[in-house]
Amino acid sequence: MHVNTYKDQKMENFNSLTSEITELHAGICSALADPRRILILYALGERNLNVSDLAQVVSISQPAASRHLKTLRAQGLVTAARQGASVEYSLADARLIDALDLLRSVLHNHLSYRASLLVEDTSQ
Repeated sequence: MHVNTYKDQKMENFNSLTSEITELHAGICSALADPRRILILYALGERNLNVSDLAQVVSISQPAASRHLKTLRAQGLVTAARQGASVEYSLADARLIDALDLLRSVLHNHLSYRASLLVEDTSQ
């Protein structure tokens, strides 16, 4: 018979919390998996927009913009505030743009590395 000690309970709570945080992290990554949603975030990084203006800036239909905003709001990346007759969307945290820029930098380095391999391969 195993008796749960305080240490066992503490470890169980830690594992549960770690799992929950990992799930939340995965949800954010999933929300960033669509290129149009990334464009929406960059557009909102410039200024707050309503869904019609956002659809025009990102060159997608208004219903598509609404669906993407719903996903971004569900993950806590975008907030909405009523402004008169319309709803204005904004970034929930301006650091999202820094995070996206960092990912672009990683991508740039990766592509540069792959290009250098291609150049090496063709020079042999």
